[in-house]
Amino acid sequence: MSVATDDRARTGVVSVERSGDVVTVTIDRPRRANALDALTVEQLLKVLDTASTEETRALVLRGEGRHFCAGFDMAAVPDSTDGDLLLRFVRIEQLLQQLRRAPFLTVACVSGKAVGAGADIVAACGHRLLDPETSMKFPGFRFGVALGTRHLATIVGPRTARDILLESREVDATEALRLGLATAIVPRENQRAEVDKIVAAADGLDSPSVAIVLNRTSIASDADDAADMATLVNSLTRPGLRRRLAHYLDGARG
Repeated sequence: MSVATDDRARTGVVSVERSGDVVTVTIDRPRRANALDALTVEQLLKVLDTASTEETRALVLRGEGRHFCAGFDMAAVPDSTDGDLLLRFVRIEQLLQQLRRAPFLTVACVSGKAVGAGADIVAACGHRLLDPETSMKFPGFRFGVALGTRHLATIVGPRTARDILLESREVDATEALRLGLATAIVPRENQRAEVDKIVAAADGLDSPSVAIVLNRTSIASDADDAADMATLVNSLTRPGLRRRLAHYLDGARG
């Protein structure tokens, strides 16, 4: 891994560190378990756009504090309209699609909990390093939102994905590795060294060559992306989106 430069920047709720051609992005909202509010999603999208225009070999995603990401931030739900909420979920879907189509290596370094859209972000990355104590959960259908469904099924298989989604159950690190949802189990303190190994393995290729390999071996197509967005929007435009989210939130608090 190149270490010619070491630049750090923090913008709002996302911090970015560039070391040579490796960009490390940290969701920095530990008091909210790194939940995704609108600002966080917009900043993550901006980081991906910037990384795609620069000499980037790998992008590493991590969460500050105990947990990777608690998913969709429900804090603003009571004061939001259905339209507001729809836009937020659409922007998350666009984030997932950009991650899956990124022209550089993507590595999720995960510890604690990855829930909902947070778990979908992990699944969207090419390398998924889970601390042994990590758990993942996909509860979106508890409030009728179809986010990341096809991609999960592509990774773990349709029948397994169906069971995980219908039961809304937690998947621990050991099961995630067995299912292919994790690519490796790596203690949090060793994940940085594992990232270095992943990047070093592609040292013989320049960034454009890495981009070609990733593009030609992608498991998603333009048609898949369009279908995913259409399915998501159909689920969001069912009447009562805000009510469903509020009901789920009340149940989670109880």
